[in-house]
Amino acid sequence: MKISNGMNKSASIILTVALLITLGIIFIGDSESRGNTNTATNEAVQNSVIKDGVQYVTVSAKGGYSPRVSMAQADIPTKLIIKTDGTFDCSLSLVIRSIGYQKILPQTGETKIDIGSQKAGDVLQGVCSMGMFSFQIRFN
Repeated sequence: MKISNGMNKSASIILTVALLITLGIIFIGDSESRGNTNTATNEAVQNSVIKDGVQYVTVSAKGGYSPRVSMAQADIPTKLIIKTDGTFDCSLSLVIRSIGYQKILPQTGETKIDIGSQKAGDVLQGVCSMGMFSFQIRFN
Protein backbone atom coordinates (compact mmCIF):
# COMPACT_ATOMS: atom_id res chain seq x y z
CA MET A 1 0.00 0.00 0.00
CA LYS A 2 1.41 3.33 -1.01
CA ILE A 3 0.71 6.47 1.06
CA SER A 4 0.53 9.73 -0.81
CA ASN A 5 3.34 12.26 -0.41
CA GLY A 6 0.93 14.84 1.08
CA MET A 7 0.04 12.51 3.97
CA ASN A 8 3.70 11.87 4.76
CA LYS A 9 4.33 15.62 5.02
CA SER A 10 1.27 16.13 7.25
CA ALA A 11 2.25 13.26 9.51
CA SER A 12 5.82 14.56 9.74
CA ILE A 13 4.64 18.05 10.66
CA ILE A 14 2.26 16.71 13.31
CA LEU A 15 4.97 14.50 14.83
CA THR A 16 7.47 17.38 14.84
CA VAL A 17 5.02 19.74 16.56
CA ALA A 18 4.12 17.07 19.13
CA LEU A 19 7.82 16.46 19.84
CA LEU A 20 8.51 20.18 20.29
CA ILE A 21 5.56 20.57 22.66
CA THR A 22 6.69 17.55 24.69
CA LEU A 23 10.26 18.84 24.97
CA GLY A 24 8.97 22.29 25.99
CA ILE A 25 6.87 20.77 28.78
CA ILE A 26 9.83 18.71 30.02
CA PHE A 27 12.25 21.66 30.09
CA ILE A 28 9.77 24.11 31.63
CA GLY A 29 8.78 21.59 34.30
CA ASP A 30 12.42 20.81 35.06
CA SER A 31 13.37 24.48 35.46
CA GLU A 32 10.36 25.08 37.73
CA SER A 33 11.27 22.15 39.97
CA ARG A 34 14.85 23.44 40.27
CA GLY A 35 13.50 26.85 41.21
CA ASN A 36 11.46 25.31 44.02
CA THR A 37 14.38 23.48 45.61
CA ASN A 38 16.84 26.38 45.39
CA THR A 39 16.47 30.01 46.20
CA ALA A 40 16.51 31.32 42.63
CA THR A 41 16.81 34.96 43.62
CA ASN A 42 19.57 36.76 45.46
CA GLU A 43 17.31 37.35 48.44
CA ALA A 44 19.37 36.80 51.58
CA VAL A 45 18.30 34.24 54.17
CA GLN A 46 19.22 34.24 57.86
CA ASN A 47 20.26 30.60 58.31
CA SER A 48 22.93 30.83 60.99
CA VAL A 49 22.94 29.64 64.58
CA ILE A 50 25.39 30.63 67.32
CA LYS A 51 26.35 27.85 69.76
CA ASP A 52 29.08 28.18 72.40
CA GLY A 53 30.52 31.29 70.74
CA VAL A 54 30.74 29.72 67.26
CA GLN A 55 28.41 30.64 64.40
CA TYR A 56 27.18 27.82 62.13
CA VAL A 57 25.84 28.60 58.65
CA THR A 58 24.10 25.69 56.90
CA VAL A 59 23.89 25.31 53.12
CA SER A 60 22.44 22.32 51.24
CA ALA A 61 24.19 20.97 48.15
CA LYS A 62 22.04 19.08 45.66
CA GLY A 63 21.27 20.37 42.20
CA GLY A 64 23.00 23.58 43.28
CA TYR A 65 23.24 25.29 46.64
CA SER A 66 20.39 26.39 48.86
CA PRO A 67 20.00 29.04 50.04
CA ARG A 68 21.92 30.93 47.38
CA VAL A 69 22.53 33.91 49.68
CA SER A 70 22.93 33.66 53.46
CA MET A 71 23.36 36.39 56.07
CA ALA A 72 25.76 35.93 58.97
CA GLN A 73 27.17 37.98 61.82
CA ALA A 74 30.64 39.46 61.35
CA ASP A 75 33.55 39.21 63.79
CA ILE A 76 32.63 35.82 65.26
CA PRO A 77 34.28 32.44 64.59
CA THR A 78 32.18 30.81 61.86
CA LYS A 79 31.82 27.30 60.51
CA LEU A 80 30.04 26.47 57.28
CA ILE A 81 28.04 23.24 57.27
CA ILE A 82 27.40 21.79 53.82
CA LYS A 83 24.67 19.14 53.84
CA THR A 84 24.41 16.55 51.06
CA ASP A 85 21.70 13.93 50.66
CA GLY A 86 22.10 11.61 47.70
CA THR A 87 23.92 14.30 45.76
CA PHE A 88 25.53 13.17 42.52
CA ASP A 89 25.96 16.43 40.58
CA CYS A 90 28.80 18.93 40.36
CA SER A 91 27.70 20.69 43.55
CA LEU A 92 29.69 17.95 45.33
CA SER A 93 32.89 19.55 44.07
CA LEU A 94 33.06 22.66 46.27
CA VAL A 95 35.53 25.51 45.82
CA ILE A 96 35.84 28.50 48.19
CA ARG A 97 38.75 30.47 46.78
CA SER A 98 38.98 33.13 49.51
CA ILE A 99 39.94 30.51 52.11
CA GLY A 100 41.78 28.14 49.75
CA TYR A 101 39.20 25.37 50.08
CA GLN A 102 38.64 22.80 47.34
CA LYS A 103 37.18 19.39 48.07
CA ILE A 104 34.86 16.68 46.79
CA LEU A 105 32.07 16.36 49.35
CA PRO A 106 30.51 13.03 50.39
CA GLN A 107 27.34 12.10 48.48
CA THR A 108 25.43 12.05 51.76
CA GLY A 109 26.46 13.68 55.02
CA GLU A 110 27.57 16.93 56.62
CA THR A 111 30.89 18.64 56.00
CA LYS A 112 32.04 21.33 58.47
CA ILE A 113 34.37 23.98 57.08
CA ASP A 114 36.07 26.49 59.37
CA ILE A 115 35.83 29.87 57.64
CA GLY A 116 37.21 31.92 60.52
CA SER A 117 35.99 35.35 61.61
CA GLN A 118 34.90 37.52 58.71
CA LYS A 119 34.68 41.31 58.77
CA ALA A 120 31.48 43.31 58.22
CA GLY A 121 30.90 43.73 54.50
CA ASP A 122 32.81 40.56 53.57
CA VAL A 123 31.16 38.17 51.14
CA LEU A 124 32.26 34.54 51.10
CA GLN A 125 31.61 32.92 47.70
CA GLY A 126 31.30 29.16 47.22
CA VAL A 127 31.08 27.63 43.75
CA CYS A 128 31.05 24.17 42.20
CA SER A 129 34.17 23.27 40.25
CA MET A 130 32.32 23.70 36.93
CA GLY A 131 31.12 27.19 37.86
CA MET A 132 27.46 26.25 37.31
CA PHE A 133 26.24 26.63 40.90
CA SER A 134 27.23 29.13 43.56
CA PHE A 135 26.28 30.56 46.94
CA GLN A 136 27.25 33.55 49.06
CA ILE A 137 27.49 34.27 52.75
CA ARG A 138 27.23 38.00 53.45
CA PHE A 139 28.59 39.23 56.77
CA ASN A 140 27.18 42.25 58.60
